[in-house]
Amino acid sequence: MIDKKYLSVAAAVADIPDGATVMIGGFGASGSPVELIHALIDHGASGLTVINNNTGNGEVGLAALIGNGQVSKMICSFPRSSQSKVFPALYREGRIELEIVPQGTLAERIRAAGAGIPAFYTPTTVGTILAEGKEQRDFNGRAYVLEPWLKADIALIKSEVADPLGNLTFNKTSRNFCPLMCMAATTTIVQTKKFVARGGIDPEHVITPGIFVNRIVEVPDPVHEDTLIAEGRSYP
Repeated sequence: MIDKKYLSVAAAVADIPDGATVMIGGFGASGSPVELIHALIDHGASGLTVINNNTGNGEVGLAALIGNGQVSKMICSFPRSSQSKVFPALYREGRIELEIVPQGTLAERIRAAGAGIPAFYTPTTVGTILAEGKEQRDFNGRAYVLEPWLKADIALIKSEVADPLGNLTFNKTSRNFCPLMCMAATTTIVQTKKFVARGGIDPEHVITPGIFVNRIVEVPDPVHEDTLIAEGRSYP
């Protein structure tokens, strides 16, 4: 009988190896799987390549993972935001690598990996430094840049409701990149606010089917990144 539930966030991330490529869901603070990220900090895996929309805020969640020296490269759209301070300082010191990807291109590169499409053409970065060194072609008189898919070893995801089969729903904007990341990772690890029995989710409401999910841990009262930042909290 299939049951993908794990007893703790620590157990769910315990075998993430050094050097892994990790996708982390979240759109700013919305949908950030803070408990899973903090468990990864405790686990200690290093040399990670992290794919996210941004580089975290304050000194919790993704920013704390970066600040703890566990991330060697960030692939993101927004390396700076109003509350980001950890990544910019490390980047200026040359202690972390950065690959900037426009937000729509980032989503499509992740989606392409989940769909088995190794690369695609887009006009987004034509004529910018982000197109340097990349193959370009003209289609119907317009220039396009070839962008490769983005795959990951691990995806860390936050959901609203999950069942033992791994079917997921999300809370509004926290949905963001999560369904795409679930499809693009070899192992998808989910923290969910509510765990229900089989049949507890209306099939018409399932956003991510369980075939794309490997591990689930229930976190009934998840912290919110913005709340931790407002309280001046840091991790560890």
